[in-house]
Amino acid sequence: MAGQNVFVYSSRIEASAEQVFLWHTERGALERLTPPWEAMEVVEPSPGIRDGDHGVLRVRFGPFRILWKFEHRDYILGRRFQDVQTTGPFRRWVHTHSFTPDGASACRLEDRIEYELPFGALGNLLGGWLIRRKLARTFEYRHRVTAEAMCAPDGRR
Repeated sequence: MAGQNVFVYSSRIEASAEQVFLWHTERGALERLTPPWEAMEVVEPSPGIRDGDHGVLRVRFGPFRILWKFEHRDYILGRRFQDVQTTGPFRRWVHTHSFTPDGASACRLEDRIEYELPFGALGNLLGGWLIRRKLARTFEYRHRVTAEAMCAPDGRR
């Protein structure tokens, strides 16, 4: 696909894949994982992360506030789920969350995002570097929050 970009962020988390996966299914997970500098409002919360569950966010995209509608797909209990944009700021957005065991009490958490910016090559030229930088900063934060939560006694931090 022309204009498709791929971003991957992976880290080892000192908790089982099942534990990290379940933490992502808890109510409020998206809010806990959203960095404080991101202007994101949950307009319609998703009831869960199983196939067909969907929700609506309001996000800032440059100077604009845009509704971002998404649907969850590719659910595999304890291992994987996807957020797929159905309407929003990107031409295409598929975010795959993977949880792979890495020893008896750890896992590899991987976020893989396949996306296309609006306006094709022009969008990539003008905004590609900004989106890549924003994704790197956001997912460094998300993985740090997840790792810290797994160290907390109640797993919530």
